[in-house]
Amino acid sequence: MRTTQLGPGRFQMTQEVVCDECPNVKLVNEEKTLEVEIEQGVRDEMEYPFIGEGEPHIDGEPGDLRFRIKVMKHPVFERRGDDLYTNVTISLVEALVGFEMDIKHLDGHKVHIVRDRITKPGAKLWKRGRASPTSITTTSVALSSSPLTWSSPKNSWTNKKKRG
Repeated sequence: MRTTQLGPGRFQMTQEVVCDECPNVKLVNEEKTLEVEIEQGVRDEMEYPFIGEGEPHIDGEPGDLRFRIKVMKHPVFERRGDDLYTNVTISLVEALVGFEMDIKHLDGHKVHIVRDRITKPGAKLWKRGRASPTSITTTSVALSSSPLTWSSPKNSWTNKKKRG
């Protein structure tokens, strides 16, 4: 029962249906399914708002519900803005004479990489137009290529050692 004062000396008693889980409050828990269509290439922390689907208020309209995207890390590629990065390890021979390889992209197609000159440790190669599809732009994939490490002699070599 709820008692409301209508004026001096005037009261009104009404019966209300209340939720068993939250006594003395006229809110009822309900289950509702909301669908979110997540586009390919969505950014981390992007929000999808559902207007009026949030927490209800006793004396007002319900708030908005915001669905925030958390993009999981990929084992091969790293996203920075609209660009995808990956690290590729190449041999010393490939670093000195060049190399040719295919890298499997996120959607399964192969990105062909060709390098016909010396590749220094930490070198970066870009393939334009092969990055993640987004609602803004599609830019580039950067490949960081570094040769295997090798040890060099501490002392300088004599001419006899150089000739082998």
